[in-house]
Amino acid sequence: MSQTELPPTKNISSSPAAGTSDFVSELSHADDLYGKLWTLANNLWWSWHPECDAIFRDVDPIRWRQLGHNPVALLREMTPERLADRAGELVLHSRINYAYRRLQEYLNSSQTWASTNAGVLGAKPVAYFSAEFGIHESIPIYSGGLGVLAGDHIKSASGLGVPLVGVGLYYSQGYFRQYLDEDGFQGEDYLETKIENLPIQAALDSDGQPLTVAIDTRDGQLLAKVWLMHVGRVRLYLLDCNVDGNKPEDRELTSRLYGGDERTRIRQELVLGVGGVKALAALGIDPGVYHLNEGHSAFGSLQVVKQLMDNDGMTFEDAVQLSARATCFTTHTPVPAGHDRFPPALVEEHLGPLRDSLGISQKQLLALGRVDPDNDNESFCMTVIGFKMSRCANAVSSLHGVVSRRMWQSMWPDRAENEVPIGHITNGVHVASWLAVQMQTLYDKHFHTDWKHRLQEPDAWQAIHDVDPGELWETHNSLKHNLVSFVRRRFSRQCRRRGESDSVVEAARHILDPRILTIGFGRRFATYKRANLLFSDIDRIAELLGNSDRPVQLIYAGKAHPKDEPGKKFIQEIANLRHDPRFAGRVAFVEDYDINVCRHLIQGVDVWLNNPRRPLEASGTSGQKVVLNGGLNCSILDGWWGEAFNGSNGFAIGNGRSHVSDEITDQRDGEALYKTLEEQVIPCFYTRDSDGLPKFWIKRMMNSISTLAWRFSSHRMVADYTAKSYVWAAGGVTCEMRYR
Repeated sequence: MSQTELPPTKNISSSPAAGTSDFVSELSHADDLYGKLWTLANNLWWSWHPECDAIFRDVDPIRWRQLGHNPVALLREMTPERLADRAGELVLHSRINYAYRRLQEYLNSSQTWASTNAGVLGAKPVAYFSAEFGIHESIPIYSGGLGVLAGDHIKSASGLGVPLVGVGLYYSQGYFRQYLDEDGFQGEDYLETKIENLPIQAALDSDGQPLTVAIDTRDGQLLAKVWLMHVGRVRLYLLDCNVDGNKPEDRELTSRLYGGDERTRIRQELVLGVGGVKALAALGIDPGVYHLNEGHSAFGSLQVVKQLMDNDGMTFEDAVQLSARATCFTTHTPVPAGHDRFPPALVEEHLGPLRDSLGISQKQLLALGRVDPDNDNESFCMTVIGFKMSRCANAVSSLHGVVSRRMWQSMWPDRAENEVPIGHITNGVHVASWLAVQMQTLYDKHFHTDWKHRLQEPDAWQAIHDVDPGELWETHNSLKHNLVSFVRRRFSRQCRRRGESDSVVEAARHILDPRILTIGFGRRFATYKRANLLFSDIDRIAELLGNSDRPVQLIYAGKAHPKDEPGKKFIQEIANLRHDPRFAGRVAFVEDYDINVCRHLIQGVDVWLNNPRRPLEASGTSGQKVVLNGGLNCSILDGWWGEAFNGSNGFAIGNGRSHVSDEITDQRDGEALYKTLEEQVIPCFYTRDSDGLPKFWIKRMMNSISTLAWRFSSHRMVADYTAKSYVWAAGGVTCEMRYR
């Protein structure tokens, strides 16, 4: 369904009262309101504008929550007449009209940051490829940090006016829904998403027909239809293999994110890369820049080469050079398991027909995915082909850049490590998506009127130091109360689902205390993230939590990959602490971590805990979201925090060094974590002035916001990509000298 295409409404002439002008006028007005709400619902711009979110919520608060904050599903249950009645009761007419006008002004504006700073992209747009996009909890095509980063990236591209289209896969079952059984062990459910409840429409080819692309493999064609979503000014195209003509197993190919075996994975990545490039060509989109967000889409570079050879008569070598110049590649992980690798036979099965059309040998193709082109025993790595088929490559934090250059130096054996051509652009977060309404109101009151248009500028955030400390503290505490209420609802629901006693369910409704220091931890439960580090000395942490004068409470959330048994054990260990009297009411594990749970956590915690084994956290963005809402980070000096911490804008665990022995590193970091909590975090929080305010804590909150919010916004990130990568790749740099 497009932005302007509406569901069928009641035929006026069929009504018994159709002859009266009053009825016609009333129904026309109802249709007008209904149509405007459908327009809003069908562009995900609404998801980062709280005034739009509030309209949908107010229409029917109960169903809004039950439907997972999905405006399309909500409107499908309503008629124009019923909506008109609700609008009349709640005086929604002016709010709907105002939101609708704002959307139209936004979409039609030609004066943007990019129109001044990246004009060349207007004729040569960016094609941004990612295996997942986390835009809103009602669009379940993401699993975690990579997807949420991609969602924030395209939102900021929209806000800055960067000409960009997104390309991904449509997962009908998304990532799994998590539940814990009576033993605290993670279980997984896969639920089919009703596509009619999504703001999505069939993408149309040049003849106005729904677009399907075909990808040849050695064992037959793979077909994928193409869907379109609108994310502000950005068009997001999603490929879906559930189409007639595919084998039954291939119809399920894109049903689950990160599911199946390596054959499923390579086929998904073939569809994303090769199918995505084919889809753009069929849509008449001629990108000037291809941005590969991680290696999953790197096969697409070969399709770009084929198009250059077919259209311009180039040789393979010349087409590779031209394609690589226009390609930007971002690597996201220093963890070896995070880099997809495939055996040669599997590569030949799926890339063989494309290889034939390129006129290259199997050895030449495999060499593109091997660090050592002559090593026949080396598997084909998607990260390696991403590097080789691009001329602009980056890591996602300063430290990750150092690690990546060391990790991949063997690809450039004639260069010193510091000369390896991998730079870094540190990740950021989309401010409007993660900023609590209460904090936005505070900023609107005290910041310059144009602060929302200057998110990536340091000066825009300095006014936080002029805010009354009591006002900032009260705003934070209101968010903390919201978090505690949310956790109580979710925790009691979890107990009820497991069939636990009424007394246990009732106790769950009263866990946590909004007056005491609250530490949050929410992320993927990969073992290197060490979710259980805080419990390495169980008696010591029990004493901290149970201190009668300065108590502490913990909220955990996160999923382990279905095949990650150690990660599941970490979850079980933490979740089952609720049965220990020392931790009862002080530790809560919230099931099914998603964007909604994350939003509540990062907006309400006092402290965000991050303790990965350095240097395995490439960047991390959850702590950046906390900054916006006044929470403080307590983190290992890894990823983004390694370049963010200045001594007064949060807390550091350890000194930024690691031992060659992981066991010793874990012991040292565990001790450092306890000392940081005991000697810095807890005393700072509970030291109060005569007004009952933790003035030193509030000062750190202000320092955190003023020094970090602008630096780690996705507007700054996308501006960096645009200035340092996109404009260069599109040939729009006015001066680039080379000296000998």
